[in-house]
Amino acid sequence: MATLLIVHHTPSPALQEMLEAAISGARTDEIEGVEVVIRPALTAGAADVLQADGYLLGTPANIGYMSGALKHFFDGIYYPCLEATRRRPYGLYVHGGMDTGGAVRSVESITTGLQWRAVRPPVTVTGAPGQEDLAACWELGALLAAGIAG
Repeated sequence: MATLLIVHHTPSPALQEMLEAAISGARTDEIEGVEVVIRPALTAGAADVLQADGYLLGTPANIGYMSGALKHFFDGIYYPCLEATRRRPYGLYVHGGMDTGGAVRSVESITTGLQWRAVRPPVTVTGAPGQEDLAACWELGALLAAGIAG
């Protein structure tokens, strides 16, 4: 069975909505053969990453950067996972109050170094997430799950 690892930092109601939509998409009944593992960024580690076939990352945009929690996750997994996880698919969703560009760039810089491949452009939301934003998060989760399902 394939494994999709969702690593998130979810300190706000807006991010909680986005996370729940992404999980719902990844767990849709239309996709079989995928286990969805959900870990907060501060507890996810290299063993989780090595056991997964794809990754869904969620973060707030904090002062022009990804959350410190997601950065901590990357600091812990980068070298232990560098060789073994090349070319694995990932997706990203980011929520910000006014801007998400710096957070997206910082995650993309690290995932480029890991040689992970984005399955689509990141879902970025400023302000309260609307129905279209939540639908995009659902689609991101479903796309990742379908892509690793085999």
